[in-house]
Amino acid sequence: MPELPEVETVRRTLEPHLTGRTVTCTHIGPYDRCVATPQPDVFCERIDGQEITALGRRGKFILLRLDSGDVVTIHLRMTGELSLTDQTAPQGPHLHLWFDLDNGQQLRYNDVRKFGRWSLLTPEQYELFDQSIGPEPLDPSFTSERFRKMLHSRRRILKPLLLDQSFIAGIGNIYADEALFQARIHPQRHSHELTTDEVSRLHASIQDVLQSALRYRGTTLRDYRDANGEPGENLSRLRIYSRSPDDPCPECATPIVRAVIGQRGTRFCPACQPID
Repeated sequence: MPELPEVETVRRTLEPHLTGRTVTCTHIGPYDRCVATPQPDVFCERIDGQEITALGRRGKFILLRLDSGDVVTIHLRMTGELSLTDQTAPQGPHLHLWFDLDNGQQLRYNDVRKFGRWSLLTPEQYELFDQSIGPEPLDPSFTSERFRKMLHSRRRILKPLLLDQSFIAGIGNIYADEALFQARIHPQRHSHELTTDEVSRLHASIQDVLQSALRYRGTTLRDYRDANGEPGENLSRLRIYSRSPDDPCPECATPIVRAVIGQRGTRFCPACQPID
């Protein structure tokens, strides 16, 4: 599933082409469950004729802000892809939703596995949605001290806590493993037990791995592509997530361990990331 760097890369790819464009017609294919709310016909009716005033991101969601004040939220999930193309271009078998734009182009949403979801939210609904998601880890307000208070207010295992979008936004399996490895913290440590130094290391590592992935336009393991159809270039820069069990740790050569923690596959080095 695309995480913060991948979603932000798609947003940046689309932004110069969609901002200021008007949606002349909204189309939904036979698989209309890609629209979570409101009903598909209402979704189309409320979007048609609206100008896209800005593109944003909240956690793993792309946001299309409309001049009505409504906000379209897009969660790509595992195989969702957005692309811009001419309206006369052939349509593929996995096209589920598309916008005709006032410049003759289309914004197309393809999704092989059909897990992605679109919603159209009023300003009041968007406010509730925004409040349900944790802080953005790259926002200046996300300080080490704020992170310490967040961690110490919970009594949870670190790995699943970092994946909890209501706790912190945008981090998934890849960057949780990478940040914990870089910070030298075992993924099964409990949040309230971290020292101030450990919190500071983890805070810095989260920001570092996300910023690095953004520089290289995200990580493509299999499906992820930006809106130009280009894969991310960060895979070769992953230090722990891309390695197989029993591969040597890049730091100390100890065999890497793969365990299931919080129902998610997790890689770590038992020497560099001791549990005690």
